[in-house]
Amino acid sequence: MSLNSRYNDQEPAISGDGRILAFITNRNGISQIAVYNLRLKRFIELPGLNQGNQIAESPSLSRTGRYLVYLVSDRGRPAIALYDRAISKVNILTTSYRNWIRNPKISPDGRYVVFETSRRGQWDIEVLDRGPDIELDVADGTPLF
Repeated sequence: MSLNSRYNDQEPAISGDGRILAFITNRNGISQIAVYNLRLKRFIELPGLNQGNQIAESPSLSRTGRYLVYLVSDRGRPAIALYDRAISKVNILTTSYRNWIRNPKISPDGRYVVFETSRRGQWDIEVLDRGPDIELDVADGTPLF
């Protein structure tokens, strides 16, 4: 399957190193996230990423594409999900969050996620710190400061 097709593809996001592309597509008859390796010119299979009938949108990738954040519907409310390609696992980062959210973006190292929130009755920006103990997405040989 090639990158460009007759299907509706939208909301592209590229990894910081320029190798991985994520986007929303309806290639399989439902709206889901597709991930494409630009160097190898092929799609990457990500087990557990697209779950059931969940609607995903607004993907964002870390430096090497290890971490992928996106919006997903969780019990009828938007939630921020994080997929870790190293362990093929999805975690909902905003399980106890009760406000409307949109447009999540992940930092290149994968530690921070920024998003828009309606907590104060208007759209504001919030920063979610995943903590100092996460495994950062750094390119081989990149010094940690």
